Parts: sequence; structure tokens; C-alpha cells
Amino acid sequence: MNKFLVIIERGETSYGAYSPDLPGCIAVGQTMEEVEARMLNAMHGHIAHYLEKGQEIPVPTTAAAFIVALPISGARAKDNDAKDSAT
Repeated sequence: MNKFLVIIERGETSYGAYSPDLPGCIAVGQTMEEVEARMLNAMHGHIAHYLEKGQEIPVPTTAAAFIVALPISGARAKDNDAKDSAT
């Protein structure tokens, strides 16, 4: 079974998702849970379309990693503000 990377971005009023390895496969939802469910459904439909047309399903090639972001001098992250106010 192939695993496709899905990028989820938070906008001002909703969440958006897309998969770099499935061009045109996107979803939008009001919550993370909603956009994840909609994206899964979109991916199933996208892959079904490939199969119906007799096309090969793309091989996933995109990878992702979480990298620790270092704070910029003078700037404070919201999470750090919450921790500082709790102590």
C-alpha cells in the first residue's frame, strides 16, 4: 500500500489540504478532522479515477520532516508565552 504525503494548512477561516504526489487532489474543511476526512475521500476518488481511465497510480516521491524552529531574537512563540505565564 502506498502512503501519500498530505499537507494541511490552516487559513483564516478553514483548513486546506493537498497531496504533492496527487496533482489536483485537494480538500477544505472547517476543522482538522473535517479536512482530514475530506482529503481521504478525495484521495480515494482521485485514485479511482486513475484506475477507471486505465492509468497508473502515481508513485509517492515526496517526503516530509519536522524541523525544530529556533526563535528569532526578540520574538516569542505563543506556546512560550503560555508556559511563561504559568510559572
